Amino acid sequence: MSALIESALRGRSLTGRQGPALSRRSLIGAGLGAAALAAAGSGQAHAAGSGRTPAAGSAGTRPAPARAQAFLAAAMDAYPDHGELRLAQSYTDQAGLFSTAFTYDNALAVLALLATRTADGLTRATALGDALLHAQGHDPAHDDGRLRQAYNVGPYTFYDGSPQPDGFVRPDGTVNVGTQFGFTGTAVGDMAWAGIALGALARRTGARRFLTGAVRIGEWIERTGRTDEPLGGYKFGVDGANQRLPFTSTEHNTDLVCLFGRLARLTGDPVWRERRARAEAFVRRIWEPDGGFFYTGTNDGVTVNKAPIPEDTQTWTHLALGARTRGYARSLDWAAAELAVVDHSERPNSTVPAGQTYEGVTFSSASLVADEDAPIAAGQPKPDRNGVWFEGTAHLALALRDRGARGDEARARRLLSSLERAQSLLGGGQTIGGRVLPEGAGVVSASSPLDTGFGFGYYPYRHTGATAWYLMAAARHNPLRA
Repeated sequence: MSALIESALRGRSLTGRQGPALSRRSLIGAGLGAAALAAAGSGQAHAAGSGRTPAAGSAGTRPAPARAQAFLAAAMDAYPDHGELRLAQSYTDQAGLFSTAFTYDNALAVLALLATRTADGLTRATALGDALLHAQGHDPAHDDGRLRQAYNVGPYTFYDGSPQPDGFVRPDGTVNVGTQFGFTGTAVGDMAWAGIALGALARRTGARRFLTGAVRIGEWIERTGRTDEPLGGYKFGVDGANQRLPFTSTEHNTDLVCLFGRLARLTGDPVWRERRARAEAFVRRIWEPDGGFFYTGTNDGVTVNKAPIPEDTQTWTHLALGARTRGYARSLDWAAAELAVVDHSERPNSTVPAGQTYEGVTFSSASLVADEDAPIAAGQPKPDRNGVWFEGTAHLALALRDRGARGDEARARRLLSSLERAQSLLGGGQTIGGRVLPEGAGVVSASSPLDTGFGFGYYPYRHTGATAWYLMAAARHNPLRA
């Protein structure tokens, strides 16, 4: 999700109700202070009372991709008493989002599990796909093909003392929408990723139900998001009150290039090619030829929003458009150069343990000029301008491998090495559903507290989305190629 949209959501969230205005990348940290975050990064934070023995093997002996897969399995299996139909918890318990499972993260998990080319990966990807279909068909308020921003997948007691007793599926069969945090709206980008995942399952398994679900998603986006504003494309989606949101995201339209292209190929219906062309035209209009990068989008459909410049609009555009964007390939060089960071313990506000160094990219141009003397948000720690955003680092590595220009593979390998070192050394002792994770399993969101510039940040908590992107980069699997 682009920084422009994140900013807008802080003031006008997807909720349509009172309560925390959090986007899928807005990680609140549950009031943990800098000391706790430092412990989380160093491997010294342990949850009391888990009583679960880590899985066999160690970070030193098990291959990094195998440990990443073990994390995804643990995120899926955290609540065994609440049914076989489940989604994966997005962040470790220490992040303070309890059992929240973001639709975006679960779509990535499907794609990463398919990229492993293993029988277990296919079984787990299919299970997550069936859970997304159940959510689509058993929403408590809508029957129009939409998915919500996030769901609860296990019980917890919220901060105000109110209990949340259910798993992903409530006793009446409806899905457990994430109302406690206000994750009740529907974003076009989240929907697109879910449709991409379902389309990938349809292609791999031949099961008609997955293609039917992906088509329903595409039709919802067409009905809800299509706009005839001057810049065109597809708008953001709706909030929890079902009110259409006014902004248009480069990242979202990039996602649609893949989704609509995939639907065109799977269904043979030419209408999807026209829709793909509309989304792609918007993306091309946002290109900045002088700087060699893509802007984040527009607030009003007329004026391009020129600051800040996010990382994902540089990498995902290449992954989605590929050979058709030879003239735009400079966007990867822009991201690799202009958003490059190196984090170590001597940096102001870094939580990286002494003797460790991580390289990669940060979230956006705003992250590089964050005020290191002020908290990221109320109750949060101060940011480290050089905090590495590992999700973005993974998709940059994948995009460089996909482009294959001189030096790209070497640069990608350095980034992957940083990701693998982070998986081994950062976020030790964290839990999901109160259960200790396998040793060295799962990539943290950021090496140190990272300010995106829009009132929220990323922190060193192991994350389903970052781990899934690492797996796809390691496997050279491009999820956005239709």
